[in-house]
Amino acid sequence: MIQQSGSAFSKYGLVAAFLLVFSGALFAASNDKIFERIAPAGSVCMIGDSCAGGVSVASAGGAAGALDPEQTYNTYCVACHGTGANNSPVLGDAAAWQPRIDKGLDTLYSNAVNGFNNGAMPVKGLCMSCSDDDVKAAVDYILSSVQ
Repeated sequence: MIQQSGSAFSKYGLVAAFLLVFSGALFAASNDKIFERIAPAGSVCMIGDSCAGGVSVASAGGAAGALDPEQTYNTYCVACHGTGANNSPVLGDAAAWQPRIDKGLDTLYSNAVNGFNNGAMPVKGLCMSCSDDDVKAAVDYILSSVQ
C-alpha cells in the first residue's frame, strides 16, 4: 500500500500551522507582561514641563529674579563652607579666609562662579539656577561674616 505523501504533508503542515499560531498568541500575551515588568518606575519632571505644575523659572531664581544671598548660602554653600569639607574655609573663620581675600575680590568671584581647585570648589557651588550675580552676592554674604 502506497500512501500519498501530499496528505501526510498536509496533516503535518496543519499541525505545524496550528502550533505556530498558538505559540504566537502565547508570545503576544507574554509580551504585555514583559513590557509591564520593565516599564519605568517613574519619570523626570523639569521646570517648564506641564508636569511641573505651578513651578516656574522665576521661582527658581537665576536670571528671572535674584536669590537672597543668605538663602543661597544656606542652600548651596553651607555643605562645604559650614563644615570645612574639601578644605574650604568656614563661614566666620577670618584666618582661613584672609589668604583668599588677599588675592582680591575679583579672584574670589571668579573662583566661585567658574569653580576652583579641580572641582573642590564646584562651578557656582553647584547652584546651576544661580546667576553670576547671585553667586557674587553669596560670596559677599560669606565675606561679611569675617569683616
